[in-house]
Amino acid sequence: LELKPVDVVSGHFDAAIGRPTKELYSIAGLLLIKEFKNWTKDEALESYSLNMAIHYALNLEPVTHDISMRTLERYINLFEEKDLAKAMMDEITVKLVELLGVKIDKQRLDSTHIFSDMASFGRTRLMGVAIKRFLTQLIRHNKDDYNSLEESFRNRYTPGVNQLFADTKKDSESRRLLRQQVAEDMYYLLRFFSDKPKHANRDSYKAVQRIFYEQCEVHENKITIKKKTGGNVMQNPSDADATYDGHKGSGYQVQLSETCNADNDIQLITSAIAQTAVEVDANSVKEVLEDLKANELTPDEMVADTGYTGDDNVQLAEEQGVELIGPVPGCSTEDNEHLNIDDFNIDDKTEKVICCPAGHKPQSSEHNTDTGKTKTVMPESTCGKCDFRKQCPVKKTRDSYQLDHTAKARRIAGRRKEEATEVFRERYKIRDGIEGTNSGLKRRTGLGRLRVRGRPAVFHAIYFKIAGWNILRASACAKMRQIVYARANMAAFWFNFVFLRTA
Repeated sequence: LELKPVDVVSGHFDAAIGRPTKELYSIAGLLLIKEFKNWTKDEALESYSLNMAIHYALNLEPVTHDISMRTLERYINLFEEKDLAKAMMDEITVKLVELLGVKIDKQRLDSTHIFSDMASFGRTRLMGVAIKRFLTQLIRHNKDDYNSLEESFRNRYTPGVNQLFADTKKDSESRRLLRQQVAEDMYYLLRFFSDKPKHANRDSYKAVQRIFYEQCEVHENKITIKKKTGGNVMQNPSDADATYDGHKGSGYQVQLSETCNADNDIQLITSAIAQTAVEVDANSVKEVLEDLKANELTPDEMVADTGYTGDDNVQLAEEQGVELIGPVPGCSTEDNEHLNIDDFNIDDKTEKVICCPAGHKPQSSEHNTDTGKTKTVMPESTCGKCDFRKQCPVKKTRDSYQLDHTAKARRIAGRRKEEATEVFRERYKIRDGIEGTNSGLKRRTGLGRLRVRGRPAVFHAIYFKIAGWNILRASACAKMRQIVYARANMAAFWFNFVFLRTA
């Protein structure tokens, strides 16, 4: 409770004017518990009023406490606007690491997919639903403008959302023609209301506009459907922020870094970065490392799968003093019987070859700083009769033997050789543990499918669920139970002391 950001919240209330606000520490705690327990708003209100366990957790007097739905929603909106859930999660995590002495030197990184509270649409239905939503608003606000639309157009979108296009055949040609018709309907709607600001400024119109240009192209008034749109497109007008991942579907995701030192009694999530589903794991390493650094939780080693361990990320992590451990992305074309560039003795600073695996010195070795390539020429007298000629990557040219390499190729070759060792497999196997964390988060807190939609609400829920998960893990630690026991004893002592003095 002492870590709750009440100073930020209290700034939105006047000290003298208006109805007295609720006790801010307890409200902030209630919002965290609500998300961790995956409660609805009604369940949260009932628990705040009647649940003695919640009263105890929030340090409230054991009497009925009333709170209205409007008050609860106002606080939720305030926390979402100020991104306070992320700040609370970070502070709780740092405090738990400090209290429990959790070792952060070894961590593992992974992402997990999250569905928001929205329906999943195909492209045709997505476009149709966007049109239907705009027309519903149009009927409500200006029925004359609605009636001015073509009758055939209005009739196509008269059925409810769940009944749209129900009479269309399921064969591929019928579906293609339907999609083309809906695209043309969108274009017709956009042109019809483009010069009517009172309608064109509505969110429902802007959704139609965005979806149309994401899904379609216009060439000389001829509309064509894009074959591929990528993942950074609207998935549902109800959640304009959600994007698409080709493997996992529409929605959001969160990057998680978790401690994995075997000496820890419990493992805690040290960093959480909420994102939309289209974000690529490889591009998230920098943000995760910056987040860990900001909270002084940077590890010495971080284990991750191939989505994160490209050479650029390995070098980026190394600059931060972190060893990023994981398989090299892509398939290897090498085998153990052949030599590679890592078998050569190369100066790490100049990238010049000192000698080959057989110990022969090159005729010349020049590094081009502009291209990043090193050209090494070996004497024909040594390479021509070398015992390792068939296994060596040096290539025969017209009058010499030549080897070209880059620093990146050298590093990757070295990592691939390391992957084949038992030492690497032993270090890497600890990564699997984070899959259990992902599963536990979804099962225990409802992280897999949220009750909300929209970026602010989704991120708010994600961060509070993870904060709750860390508290849950900490409660299983013997050291934390000892801390709670000591505090309870101290509280009982002071209660008895004051009671005896006043008796």
